[in-house]
Amino acid sequence: MPSSSLRPQRPPVTPIGTLADAIGAIAGGGDGRSDVAVTGIELRAQDVRPGDLFAALPGARAHGARFAGDAVSRGAVAVLTDPEGADILADLATDVVVLVHPRPRSVLGSVSATVYGDPSASMTVVGITGTSGKTTTSYLVEAALRAGGRTPGLIGTVETRIGTDPVPSALTTPEAPHLHAMFAAMLEQGCDTVVMEVSSHALSLGRVDGTHFAVGAFTNLSQDHLDFHHTFEDYFAAKARLFAAESAVHAAESVVCVDDEWGRRMADIAGGAGPVTTVSADGSRDDTAVVARNWQARADGTQTFDAVIGDRVVRAQLRLPGRYNVANALVATAVAARVGIDPQVAADAMSTVDVPGRMQRVDRGQPFLAVVDYAHKPAALEVALDTLRRQSTGRVAVVVGAGGDRDAEKRPVMGAVSAAAADLVVVTDDNPRSEDPASIRAAILEGATSVPPADRAQVVEVSPRADAVTYAVRWARPGDVVLVAGKGHEVGQKVGDVVHPFDDREALALAIDGLATVGPSIDELGEDRTS
Repeated sequence: MPSSSLRPQRPPVTPIGTLADAIGAIAGGGDGRSDVAVTGIELRAQDVRPGDLFAALPGARAHGARFAGDAVSRGAVAVLTDPEGADILADLATDVVVLVHPRPRSVLGSVSATVYGDPSASMTVVGITGTSGKTTTSYLVEAALRAGGRTPGLIGTVETRIGTDPVPSALTTPEAPHLHAMFAAMLEQGCDTVVMEVSSHALSLGRVDGTHFAVGAFTNLSQDHLDFHHTFEDYFAAKARLFAAESAVHAAESVVCVDDEWGRRMADIAGGAGPVTTVSADGSRDDTAVVARNWQARADGTQTFDAVIGDRVVRAQLRLPGRYNVANALVATAVAARVGIDPQVAADAMSTVDVPGRMQRVDRGQPFLAVVDYAHKPAALEVALDTLRRQSTGRVAVVVGAGGDRDAEKRPVMGAVSAAAADLVVVTDDNPRSEDPASIRAAILEGATSVPPADRAQVVEVSPRADAVTYAVRWARPGDVVLVAGKGHEVGQKVGDVVHPFDDREALALAIDGLATVGPSIDELGEDRTS
């Protein structure tokens, strides 16, 4: 079910005059009718339903007002646009009420919230942001809330869930009309709490405007999305909208991991808007409210630790490997505590959680560890490799690529990180999109081969991606680790404008199953494809 269809079955009815007053818009057209009632809002004309307000915004290629005729034919009762859009509508002679605002995108969130009865104000909304860990932390918080007697909804990268019903997600954070429709549907179906990932794009583009965040959580910050934000400071500033007192969407309370300098800065910013709980997995700061002690990693990838919360010690266990997942669990525990869930209840619930595509093990009875992880940024990849290295006595192979039409600067860094941390690097394709896959691989290889030979892994280039996974699997010996990085939970690979079915977990399982029929390993064959 596409996210645009997630709406309440019984939406509120909002007079057009109420919407005009709420945003300071000028109402016109429609023969001056003031009795028009709005029951929904849409950005895409083809998704409009009867009773909708069509948001006709200026776009990069065309103005949305040019599609107003289609929207009206589908049942739109009013249009929100800017002065340019109003002129276009006048030329189209569309007999519909028009709300004119000089910057309609800036009020899209508040309009959407008003249309759906401001549903986030009637629930406890938890927003989780940061470069890495948003999805994992969201799943951990959701499990804690459910164990504590809450009825949570979930909005994130992997899926959206209303109660226990999953719905695939197209965006980490949906556009404002869809987001507030989801809130309304969740409220209607009995959700009292919502856990959502909040991306930097969403904060910058106003997708979460109009949302009442009870708790905001920050995990960490590392290189990503610099094609959009251009600088780290811009990237940080986007994340800070969830915490800064002057922001219209700042959370009432905050939980911030202070294990990096960005977290420490964010904690200072959040302190100006409300209570802040700081957490640390390394426990290096004496003034941190929640810290991890007595951490132990096990060979099977599980780990245990004590979460020290003031004078209380909570024993915790995770199925997820990696010290960074201890940090995620601490953030989740602190968030749960802020909304009234007992920390031990939260920790016990988290011990059962597996997160799709996040350090997800693929076990087909093979004598080596096989893992799929969404790590597609240099820092996340480095941490994933370091984690697996520490929890294994064998060699480590990584299958790595990079997405096309995205931050090109990180590609050589991904290669260098891989070559410095692994024993085998298999450079392959991720989602090339409109770019030449070979040129993307070349940038990764450039970074990989920049590592001094004495410190460099064996580096090979293998395409397509399924063959790269098979290469790594055939290289592995008992006790080794194979990490397939970058796509995680994704079930498609975008080449050009076509999304081809592809799931790293399935590819890895098939490659492992194939070991029974392909004969000796690559090492035994002496095959050499080193770049």
